[in-house]
Amino acid sequence: MMQRTIGVAAPTQNIAKPGADRAADRTVWSKVSSRVYLPAVLVPALGLLLVGAGWANRWGGVDFAGSLTSLRLVTIGPLAAALIGLFLVLERVRPAQVRPLVARGHRHDVLFVAINAVVVLPLVTALTLSLADVVRRVAPWVILPRFGVIPRWVAIIVILVAMDACNWMVHLANHRVRMLWRFHELHHSQEDMNVLTVFRTHPLIHVSYVLAVVPALVLLANGELPALLLVIYGGAVAFAHSNTNLAFGPLGRVFVSPNYHRIHHRVDGPQDVNLGFVLSIWDQISHRAVFPTPETIRADTGLPQRPLRVEQQGSRAQHLTVLAAQLLGPFRPLKDPAALVSVREPAGSLPDNSPAEPC
Repeated sequence: MMQRTIGVAAPTQNIAKPGADRAADRTVWSKVSSRVYLPAVLVPALGLLLVGAGWANRWGGVDFAGSLTSLRLVTIGPLAAALIGLFLVLERVRPAQVRPLVARGHRHDVLFVAINAVVVLPLVTALTLSLADVVRRVAPWVILPRFGVIPRWVAIIVILVAMDACNWMVHLANHRVRMLWRFHELHHSQEDMNVLTVFRTHPLIHVSYVLAVVPALVLLANGELPALLLVIYGGAVAFAHSNTNLAFGPLGRVFVSPNYHRIHHRVDGPQDVNLGFVLSIWDQISHRAVFPTPETIRADTGLPQRPLRVEQQGSRAQHLTVLAAQLLGPFRPLKDPAALVSVREPAGSLPDNSPAEPC
């Protein structure tokens, strides 16, 4: 009888143990997820995997230092700096919202310019060279052969348009996929819109935007984008973020203007509209285009309820502390939306009683 009792009891103990292990696993998972938004970890993991593959293969034989130098010339070189300087002057001459010469948001964006120069450009170079190398090794058929009947300038236009379309699609994903939005919301935290806001991005957001390189790879044999065109493209994107009261008239049905893009950043209303980088046609095709009116020109910008810490909060800007919080923001645990309600302190704007000018 004693042996039979033991024989029955033993399996019961073996069955209970996996259940206890599962409960312990749930407890560990609960503790980790209460401190870290785990899906966000996939983004740096994917970036590390891609960069690791490129580094292991020596970037496919491409000179990394030379590529980085070229990208720096395109992004922050003399011509790019001259364009940004011109746009800063236009912001003072024809502002959408009157701001102090050096507002809090302006100072904070300067920090992101430095981060772009030191961190983002090397990261983008590594991601771009790695993707190109992986595509050439894994799917060489993606790179189309040289078409003799297609002039080089036509291929370049196709690359630019296709690249802009890819940027639009990734931008939409950054608004619709929560994991990606956690990185993208930093860009929308600006309440003092200005031309430097184009640099206010989380470094890891470029893991998703590397897809815009694909059109250039596909048509590489037919044409390569000149550096001048890349500077102009980047300048157009920067100008769209400027605090400039300017629309493009009938051309606004094709190109993105500051008044058009400001609607995308406004604090009141949907922000998954006007997603275009340079061309507005993708928004129109997808029925996401909202064209400016006198009421939208001076709309306030930023994040509703400030779920992310911003430099406008508090009596002092505390730029470095806020910057650290913003860079760690994507990995913070999700909170109850009801707990995100906060008071938006004045952003330091000057009174502006002038009437809105027609778009």
